[in-house]
Amino acid sequence: MKQIVGLVVLLLTTFFTSGQTLYTKAYGSSKNKPVIFIHGGPGSSSVAFEATTAQKLADNGFYVILYDRRGEGLSKDENAKFNFQETFDDLNGIYKKFGIKKATLIGFSFGGIVSTLYTEKYADNVTSLILVSSLLSQQETYSTILKRSKVIYQTQKDSANLNNIFKVENMDKSSFEYRASCFKHASQNGFFATKNQNDLAKSLYSKLQSDSGYMKFSSQKNNDAVVGFWKNEKYSTMSIMPVLKHLQSEKIKIYALYGKDDGIFSTEQVMNLQDLIGNDKLKYLDNCAHYLYTDQQIAFIAALKTWIK
Repeated sequence: MKQIVGLVVLLLTTFFTSGQTLYTKAYGSSKNKPVIFIHGGPGSSSVAFEATTAQKLADNGFYVILYDRRGEGLSKDENAKFNFQETFDDLNGIYKKFGIKKATLIGFSFGGIVSTLYTEKYADNVTSLILVSSLLSQQETYSTILKRSKVIYQTQKDSANLNNIFKVENMDKSSFEYRASCFKHASQNGFFATKNQNDLAKSLYSKLQSDSGYMKFSSQKNNDAVVGFWKNEKYSTMSIMPVLKHLQSEKIKIYALYGKDDGIFSTEQVMNLQDLIGNDKLKYLDNCAHYLYTDQQIAFIAALKTWIK
């Protein structure tokens, strides 16, 4: 059997104080600069990133660690609390398990909220923060979804969906129903996908549909984490922009990647972030939507190689 010193591939770990197993894997040499991927959701998983991108990123000189949060994806735990502190404690456990003192955090979508709040509390553990399609102001995102959906329905003369939009606009904007209704319209109108996939993206999405880990996650997906985080953290009214402003003042390195076809973010939202962190620290990519590491994988990896010296 071939042995490669320092190379850790598909390393499953079982740790944390509850005794539950978290789904965790590492790719690449532990001698390389560590990056930890924090998946979206709530209620999602790292398996899509794992199936399409983790090894390729490791091949470019990174020590890539990924995991599913407690009670989400493949980290089953009926006793999960679904709050940020539990997530932070588990992330600290990952640092300890892999012997890492500092790492770059890649926060994808909802994972951008998690990684930003973690960095605020444990700045000494973070080399840099990279936001990928990260949620910024939840209420601005909901508003953007409704405005863009309304234009689509008006163009299509879809009175039924227009009436539904009017009902959603009159809901309590902090309610779970409001959040769920907004994202229902986002999915219905294809806001998470680009219509102009390049050949590499097409092949990666095709590969994903045959990946056993991804299919297992998809078949077992539920709303426990979505409801749990909403109840415990009231994140549907949250904006991380003030936190990012504070981190910027503390000289934390912050970078970001967004897709121009991502329908849940207005251009204004992305430009406001760019104004905060700097023009050279944000990439706004063509032919790219929410799943940026798949839609524009080459540009995604190139940006990380540039930013993480």
